[in-house]
Amino acid sequence: MENLKNKVMKNLASIYIKFTICILWGGILVGCNDFLDREPLSQITPESYLNEESQLAAYAINLYPTIFTTHEVDHYGTFGLDKHTDNMANTAYDSRYIPGEWKVPQTGGAWSFTAIYSCNYFLDKTTSGNISGNADNIKHYIGEVYFLRAFEYFKKLQEFGDFPIIRSVLPDKKEPLVEASKRFPRNEVARFIISDLDAAILLMRQVSPDGKKQRLSSGVAQLMKSRVALYEATWLKYFKGTAFVPNGAGWPGAGKEYNAGYQYPAGSIDNEIDYFLTQSMDAAQVVADNFALVENNGILQQSESEGTNPYVEMFCALDMSGFSEILLWKQYSKGLGITHNVPMQAQFSNYGTGQTRGMVESFLMENGLPIYAAGSGYAGDDFISDVRKNRDGRLWLFLKEPDQINIIYPSAESTHATPIEVVPAITHADAGRRYTTGYTLRKGNSVYGNQLVNGQSYTGCPLFRSVEAYLNYIEASYEKNGTLDAKATGYWTAIRNRAKTDADFNKTIAATDMNKEALNDWGAYSAGQLINSTLYNIRRERRCELMADGLRYMDLKRWRAMDQMITTPYHIEGFKLWGPMKDWYNTESDGSSILIYGLDNDRANVSDPARGMYLRPYEISSRSLILNGYTWTMAHYLSPIAIQNFLNTTENNDMSKSPIYQNPGWPLAANQGATN
Repeated sequence: MENLKNKVMKNLASIYIKFTICILWGGILVGCNDFLDREPLSQITPESYLNEESQLAAYAINLYPTIFTTHEVDHYGTFGLDKHTDNMANTAYDSRYIPGEWKVPQTGGAWSFTAIYSCNYFLDKTTSGNISGNADNIKHYIGEVYFLRAFEYFKKLQEFGDFPIIRSVLPDKKEPLVEASKRFPRNEVARFIISDLDAAILLMRQVSPDGKKQRLSSGVAQLMKSRVALYEATWLKYFKGTAFVPNGAGWPGAGKEYNAGYQYPAGSIDNEIDYFLTQSMDAAQVVADNFALVENNGILQQSESEGTNPYVEMFCALDMSGFSEILLWKQYSKGLGITHNVPMQAQFSNYGTGQTRGMVESFLMENGLPIYAAGSGYAGDDFISDVRKNRDGRLWLFLKEPDQINIIYPSAESTHATPIEVVPAITHADAGRRYTTGYTLRKGNSVYGNQLVNGQSYTGCPLFRSVEAYLNYIEASYEKNGTLDAKATGYWTAIRNRAKTDADFNKTIAATDMNKEALNDWGAYSAGQLINSTLYNIRRERRCELMADGLRYMDLKRWRAMDQMITTPYHIEGFKLWGPMKDWYNTESDGSSILIYGLDNDRANVSDPARGMYLRPYEISSRSLILNGYTWTMAHYLSPIAIQNFLNTTENNDMSKSPIYQNPGWPLAANQGATN
C-alpha cells in the first residue's frame, strides 16, 4: 500500500510543526523563534530546546492561535459562531440539516492530531528534564499546555465522541501508530480531559503571569472543567441506551475486541452521569464564587453625555483585563497588524449572520414573563422598536434598530462606519452585507470611529466569561438533584438582576407554556420529548446570556435537542417583514417596493408572504434544498470519519480490520450520506 506508514504517521501524531508567525497575546510580544523556522522539531534535542523558562513560555503561547478560535479580519468573529443553529442564521444554510447532503469525506476532516502532537512533544520534553528559571512560572507554562491539550481533546469529543487517547509522542513505526488508533469510549475521553484540566489547575497560577488575563490561569481551567463535565453528563443522560454511548444498543465500539465487556469506571452509566455532574458543580462553584459578574447599568450609550455601560464595554474594550467576569481574552494591535473587522460588522449586517425570530422571542419581558403570558406587556413585533420595548435588558441592549447611533466619537480615520443604524438591508446583493433575518446585534460594536477602518479594528476578543460557570452550576445541580439548591438560586438571581429582568424565576416558570416555547426553541426538547418548565427556563437563561458566545450548537448536541426535526421540519424565520415594516422597502423612484418574491422568480429576494408573515431566508427559491424546513437524522449528532483513516490503519484495503470504527449511522464509503 502506497506510503501507508507516512499516512498513518500524519494522521495519528508524527507531524512536525513550524511556527512562522509572531503573536501578540497577553500584552507580551512573542518573537519568532528562528530555530523553529529553520529546523523541524525532530532535529531539536532537549539540550538545545525547552530547557529554559522563556522557551516554555514562547512555545505554549504559540499554541494559542492553533487551538483557540478568535476574531477574524473579514467576519463577525466569535460573535458569529452560533450561525446554523436556532439562534443565528447565515446567508447560506448548512448541510447538516439536509439528511443525505452531508457526506462521508474521503480525506480530511477533524480526525487530526497535529495540535495534540504539539502538546505531547512539549509535555514529553518538560516533565522529565531540568529547566532553568522561576519554578512557579515553569509549572504554570507546563499547566498551560495541559489545558491546551484538554481543550483540543474536547473539540474531538464533541466532533466524534469515542476517540484515541494519545499521551505522548509515538515512535515512527507502523505498529504502535496503528495500535494508538483504537478509540476509547467517549466517557473515558472526557475523564482524560478532566485529568488534564486537574493538572492544569494544580500547576497554573490563579492569576496569569502577565497579570492581564491574556494567558491562561487556574480559573479558566476550572471553568473549562465544569463545561466538559456538564457536556458529558448530559450527553450520557439524553443518549442513554442508544448507539451514541458505550454499551448502548448498536454502539459500534462493541464490535471491536478491545472494547469487549466494557464497564463504566463508576459502575454504571447512571453513576457515571452523577460523577460528571458532581465534577461540573464543584468546578463551577470555584469560579462563580471568585469571579463576580460585570455590572449592567442599563445604559445604551447614544451620546457623549450618557456615559458607558460596563456590560456592553466588556465585549468591545481595547483592554479587557479590568473586567472581573473576563477570565481570558485576546488583545489586538493595529501597529503590529493583528486586527479584525468585528466593529464594522456589528454596525452593519453581522457579516450576513442574523438573529432568528426564535432567539429574539425567547427573551422574557423585564417583568419576568414570557411574551405570550397574560399581563406581559409585550408590544408586538410590527417594528423592531416594539420588539425591544420593556424586554430583558440583554435583548434591549444588543438588538439593533434603525436610527440608533453607532458612532459617538467620530474620527477622520473612519472609512467603513455606519454612523446611524440603517433599515435592515435584507435584499443586499453582497451576502456579507445582507441582513439575513432582519435582526442583527451590536455586540462587539465600538462607538469610536477609529475602529471602523476596514480590517483594522483592534478591540479585544473575550474568550472565557465567569457567567458560564454560574449557568453550568445551575444546570448541573438541577440535573443531579431535580431541585435548585441555595447556590443555584443565588447564581440565577444574580444573572437575572444583571439582565435587568425580574429576579423571581419561579414566576417565569409558572407562566411558561412549553407548547408555545417549543415553536421557536430547540432546547425545549430532549430526545424528541418536551422537557419540564423548570429545566427549560434554565436552558432559556443560558441561551439568552450566552447569545453569540459560540456555545449554542454544543448545547443543542448534548441535550439531544434536534430529534423532533426528524419528523417535523423547522422553519428558520427572521423579523415580521410582511407587516408595517414592508413599507421600509418602498424605495424605488416611483415609490414602489424593492421586495420581489415568487418561488420560481429568479429575481426573488425575499420569501413569499404566502409562506408566512416572517422573513424566511432559506425559502425564497424553489431550488432551495431546505425549502420545506430544516430536518435531521440521528447520525448528524456526530461527524463521520474520513475513509482514508481506515485505509491508513489496515492492510489490503480491508477497512473492517482497522481498529477504527465509523460513527453510528455513517457508512464506510466516501461521498455517501448517513443511513439513519
